[in-house]
Amino acid sequence: MVEHDVLGATREAYDAVASTYEQMFRDTLRDLPLDRAMLDAFAEVVREGGEGRVADLGCGPGHVTAHLDGLGLEAFGVDASPAMIGLARRAHPHLRFDVGSMAALDIADGALDGVLSRWSVIHIPPDELPAVLAEFHRVLAPGGHLLIAFSGSEGPSHPTQVFDHAVAPAHRWWPDYLAATLRASGLTETARMTREPRPADRRQFQEVHLLARKT
Repeated sequence: MVEHDVLGATREAYDAVASTYEQMFRDTLRDLPLDRAMLDAFAEVVREGGEGRVADLGCGPGHVTAHLDGLGLEAFGVDASPAMIGLARRAHPHLRFDVGSMAALDIADGALDGVLSRWSVIHIPPDELPAVLAEFHRVLAPGGHLLIAFSGSEGPSHPTQVFDHAVAPAHRWWPDYLAATLRASGLTETARMTREPRPADRRQFQEVHLLARKT
């Protein structure tokens, strides 16, 4: 019941700000060369190992899904917010976008070569995280790849930390803690990029990208 309450509150919060969010973040990758480099690397390893079928989980208004499409992947987006999915469908009518929950994906076992989760797990309560990562593992084909990005916590003594997110309750994760949780779910870390906050960033948190492979 807790997961459904959190999901419902998060969905309603993002529905309420969908248009503003889309305007603020639709060009965000333009100023983030390291983020683009990680997406490029993700796309390359996915294409090498399969047919390039990728789900962007927590896709919001679809701008990153479209970026993946531009990198030659067969990408589609999933988000809990119907308003966000409506914006994504209007902005990118050639792509597929579905309303859904990361905790219960309407995707067949082993159907995907890649899963992208950019700042979507920050809204998952810590006790629900293993189940969500297990769902990522379920939908990936053997050898499939996950790229997960999140806000880093302050240190190993604080493996998870709540922070003041503008839209919905959110959590920061210590990278080694999240990597260990991935391993327990059958996903082995293969690369990591940690970006220090820029002076202009509203939140002075590390931003972490982990690339993992289904074993």
